[in-house]
Amino acid sequence: MKSYRKELWFNTSSRREFVNITDEVRECLRESDVKEGMVLVNAMHITASVFINDNESGLHQDFEKWLEGLAPEKPYDQYKHNGYEDNADAHLKRTVMGREVVVAITGGKLDFGPWEAIFYGEFDGKRRKRVLVKIIGV
Repeated sequence: MKSYRKELWFNTSSRREFVNITDEVRECLRESDVKEGMVLVNAMHITASVFINDNESGLHQDFEKWLEGLAPEKPYDQYKHNGYEDNADAHLKRTVMGREVVVAITGGKLDFGPWEAIFYGEFDGKRRKRVLVKIIGV
C-alpha cells in the first residue's frame, strides 16, 4: 500500500471565489503512482470548502447568489460570531458546501462521472490558505 500527502496553497484575489483544482489533484495522483485506491481532498480552513460539481460559470454564479441568499455577508452585526472577525457568513457557507471530497482511483485515473470536477470554494479570501490531498492505494 502506498500513501501520498501534499498541500496545495491558494491566495484568492476576492473574498469569495471558486477555483477548479482538478488538474492539480490529477498531478498529485501522477506523483503518487497509485493505480487503485482513493484520494481525499479537503479544505484545511473553516471558511473554505472542497466540492465536486460541473465546471460551468453560470452554475458558479448560481452558487454565489444562492449562498449569499442563505448567509448574506452584510450586515455584519446580524451574526453573533462577528465581533473580532467579520466572517460568520463564510463559516455558514462552508458548512453548506462541505469540507472534503473522496474520489475513487481506477486504472491510475480519477474515477469521475460525466462533467465532474473538483473545486476549492473560498468564502473569506484574500489570504493564504491550503487544501490537503491524501492518496492511499496500490
